Amino acid sequence: MGVLCPRTVASDPANFLATKGISKSFGEFTALKSIDISIPRGEFVCFLGPSGCGKTTLLRIIAGLERQCSGRIFLGDVDVSDAQPSERDFGIVFQSYALFPNLTAVENVAYGLECDRKTKSEARSRARELLALVGLTEHGDKYPTQMSGGQQQRVAIARALAKSPSLLLLDEPLSALDARVRQHLRAELRQLHRRLGVTTIMVTHDQEEALTLSDRIVVMNNGVIEQVGTPQEIYHQPATEFVANFVGAMSVLSAHKVDSHHVRIGAAVLRCNGCESASVGQAVTVGIRPEDVRVREVRLEDENALVVRVEQMDFMGPFCRATLSPDGADQTIEADLSANLLRDLSVVVGQSISVALPAHLLRVFAVGGKQ
Repeated sequence: MGVLCPRTVASDPANFLATKGISKSFGEFTALKSIDISIPRGEFVCFLGPSGCGKTTLLRIIAGLERQCSGRIFLGDVDVSDAQPSERDFGIVFQSYALFPNLTAVENVAYGLECDRKTKSEARSRARELLALVGLTEHGDKYPTQMSGGQQQRVAIARALAKSPSLLLLDEPLSALDARVRQHLRAELRQLHRRLGVTTIMVTHDQEEALTLSDRIVVMNNGVIEQVGTPQEIYHQPATEFVANFVGAMSVLSAHKVDSHHVRIGAAVLRCNGCESASVGQAVTVGIRPEDVRVREVRLEDENALVVRVEQMDFMGPFCRATLSPDGADQTIEADLSANLLRDLSVVVGQSISVALPAHLLRVFAVGGKQ
């Protein structure tokens, strides 16, 4: 498939897709502010963020369905910033599936190929191959209304792959499905990507989808990129307080920086990783994941040990999430307590227990800033 405007070689030829300074405004509202991303060939990337953060707008600009106000887009070494959508070599799957209701599954998948002047026989044969690839071998002659939501979504994915695009764009493709079907299709989508190796960008507001599916996550908020990293980096090393709060559960406590390795929370001084962007005495926030709070065999002389009162326990199936109130601090911490721990320690609401907040697992952020 050709491209209208080969202009400039991208700065890093190893990257399959790159955006340089992409900005977009709708009237007085700024949707995107100078977005730079680079995506290697074959990578599965998720644009993750709350509604209105700009992730879908960025996807539509990459696809050519929306026009950026400024900035350039490169596919390999070709500048496609001004190219039409049909000239960008991508397949796209929308949240709404967008299947033709009067066409069967095979006909829906074959439609684009027939428009490209493939013979009906060639197009239908290719369509059946793709339906088999997504596990719909026996459903090719069904109409969309005769299929479940999950089956319709697979047809939409097969149709997007029909022309063997070099880039697959997924706009919240699983959000309309119920939880069990969504979980099943996540696994199938990941296996399909591993099998085909097509560069994929998926927009989602579901952190679990992003963590389980992607090679890298682009976390967005208010039209800017907060952090880019692997799922492990995003979860364990959040760069900003927003990322820490948005991806996974995290207790965030108000504190003040004592020195490069200590903060004060109420009457307690805790050792932690330094916060270079904050000065001594400055207000900071300290975050810790519920699963990182240590409860077993804690002694008061242990580093970062606190006496806490159990204020509430919420049953979560394999564990309880306890809300803990530290002595001398008007704040709470959440901790995950396993069924075995609850049985062994006989933890109940109203009880005082000792916990420790491991220094290497505390995340410190300047107020309104980064770690």
